[in-house]
Amino acid sequence: MNSKDQQVKATIRKAADQAFDQEMDEINRQMEEEVMIALVGDVNAGKSSTINQIIGDEVAGVGAEPGETTQIRPYPYREKIILIDTPGLNDVNVINSSVTRDYYRKTDVVLFFLNAAGTVFSEAEQKSLEALEKINTNILIVLNKIDAADEIDRLVRRIRQETGDRYEVIPISSRTGQNIDKLRSSILDMLKKKSKDILFARTIKEKSSTANKWIIGAATSAGAIGAAPIPGADIIPLTAIQIGLLTRLAALYERPLSRETAKEIVIASIVGNMGRSLFAQISKIFPGAGSVVGAGVAGSVTLALGYSVKYAYERGIDVTPDSISRLYRKFRDKVKKKDDLPAIEDEGSKRR
Repeated sequence: MNSKDQQVKATIRKAADQAFDQEMDEINRQMEEEVMIALVGDVNAGKSSTINQIIGDEVAGVGAEPGETTQIRPYPYREKIILIDTPGLNDVNVINSSVTRDYYRKTDVVLFFLNAAGTVFSEAEQKSLEALEKINTNILIVLNKIDAADEIDRLVRRIRQETGDRYEVIPISSRTGQNIDKLRSSILDMLKKKSKDILFARTIKEKSSTANKWIIGAATSAGAIGAAPIPGADIIPLTAIQIGLLTRLAALYERPLSRETAKEIVIASIVGNMGRSLFAQISKIFPGAGSVVGAGVAGSVTLALGYSVKYAYERGIDVTPDSISRLYRKFRDKVKKKDDLPAIEDEGSKRR
């Protein structure tokens, strides 16, 4: 091994140690936090079927029969995941009660349900939303039962207009599962702003779409780092991005990942067999050794790395530097061809 190899690897090891400690501290902190999600809407709005679709499990207690729910009711689902069912929307006084207001203040995400097959955004629903948003504005409007209604785009536009476009409106069908991935993603985005997304993500049985989202996000960030023209602005943050991705995927799939394994995988991705094309371009920190430039190189290496680790977790393969290096070669070719890999959403598509 020449001195440049040794220098780069020493830099990555030091950065990886620091990043691993920071990421594990954050993951462990999140595991101790409670996540509270409130479901607001009439009893025929499909609250229970929607939460069952999101989580992939039958959630007992949520979604009472008509007339049964007269007060707010919290339902613990697994440890530290609290689902809050609410009374029908015809009683704003209940929403304004001190007990209900206290729950809403602590709620991380409010799912405000509307029935696309009913009277969408009725006067009672408008008053309920107005009362609610005085307490908590972490609201996602869920337009359910779109399989039983027409002109969904028009309904979505009207709801946005009547709410001042303050909240994301997500049309779904809890019966067919249409757009459930989008709703799940929006919930995780809102939780991420509160640094609470990991616990909820690992609770969800369908993990693939969440893993794809994290992998694409990391690859996009790596690409931005790789394109930075500032000398010395690439290896350390790129290492942190890849360590963050590895630790989050391990937490998502509930598979322990040691510091040494994570570190050696990242070293392989940047300077080993996996990352030869990347290492061949390094020069900003070590003159004469190339440059980690190019969103394409840094981003594609991180993308292939993420999909390799995801593939291993989903198929019960031990995650080791050797196993990931072997899988990487397969996904490297797929990345180059853009073959069978999820597309990166643009900001406009998230709003549609």
